[in-house]
Amino acid sequence: MKKTLNEIASFLGGTVVGDDQALIGSVRGIDEAGPGDITFVANAQYEQKLLTTKASAVLVSRDTESPGRNLVQVDDPYAALGRLLALFYPEEKEIPAVSGRAMIEEGAEIAPSATVYPGVYVGRGARIEAGAVLYPGVFIGREAVIGEDSVLYPNVCVYRRCLIGRRVILHAGVVVGSDGFGFANPGRDNLKIPQIGIVQIDDDVEIGSNTTIDRATLGRTWIQRGVKIDNLVQIAHNVVIGEKSIIVSQVGISGSTHLGQSVILGGQAGLVGHLDIGDFAMVGAQSGVHEDVKARSIVSGSPCMPHRTWLRAMSCVPRLPEMRTTLNHALKRLEVLEGQFSEHLEKKK
Repeated sequence: MKKTLNEIASFLGGTVVGDDQALIGSVRGIDEAGPGDITFVANAQYEQKLLTTKASAVLVSRDTESPGRNLVQVDDPYAALGRLLALFYPEEKEIPAVSGRAMIEEGAEIAPSATVYPGVYVGRGARIEAGAVLYPGVFIGREAVIGEDSVLYPNVCVYRRCLIGRRVILHAGVVVGSDGFGFANPGRDNLKIPQIGIVQIDDDVEIGSNTTIDRATLGRTWIQRGVKIDNLVQIAHNVVIGEKSIIVSQVGISGSTHLGQSVILGGQAGLVGHLDIGDFAMVGAQSGVHEDVKARSIVSGSPCMPHRTWLRAMSCVPRLPEMRTTLNHALKRLEVLEGQFSEHLEKKK
């Protein structure tokens, strides 16, 4: 498939600067792109590459200029790249079918337009809705629901009674609904508390490979609409993650913590239980969060603190050896001065 820059700009709602009839056949990174390719610059620090790229055209922000270069100016180059990739490289549609080598228990409901690959297990009372795709090795527990057009990649496990919404993407190895980590008298009796709740995942959520989401002790662990979760994240029982939040890789969230809408958690952040993280709050990478975080605030560090305070504190770290030497010298001088002052007082007596 080839398209002119004029067609591409019309599709993206952008403006062409240069030859609007230039033909584009593929999308490539700025270093690899050549004639017939379009690339993008979404970060100002890469604008110097406009001088060296061999691409036929570049997606750029509205205010970017590069004389002699074909540009497509758009409001958000990265978002425009996403739309362009979907245009040039559309996902292959699955053929609806239920493999004879899938294990479907009696009483399970599977829509005629769903796709179920070999090696899938669907338990009694489960419901697989229209357009859903279950890849090999997927396990769907009894009475679980998989919503319309959701995609479950190989070896995803959805335990009993858990609810998956529409257009949800669960990448390979995701586990939804394993028991919450609840034990009475921990370290002594380790008495297991039955986890009888569920996990509810709302529409348009995407969850990365090998992420685990524990079922609630009572009630539900709830991932709300539009949330995006990276690989290797642990979400404990009764956690609530608000709409459109972003959870980056290796985050751990302890039980009953509530995140508001559009919260962003940086990689390897750890949150203790029973916290409230306000709407639009941001938590820096590797932060240890031990207390509530107010809406629209930014925290970093372990233990966490306001981000600007953390930046000032971290700026001192490289100078600590020098500061220690200076402090030792000052203490020695102070000792000398105190000795001289004591001698002076003695003489006055």
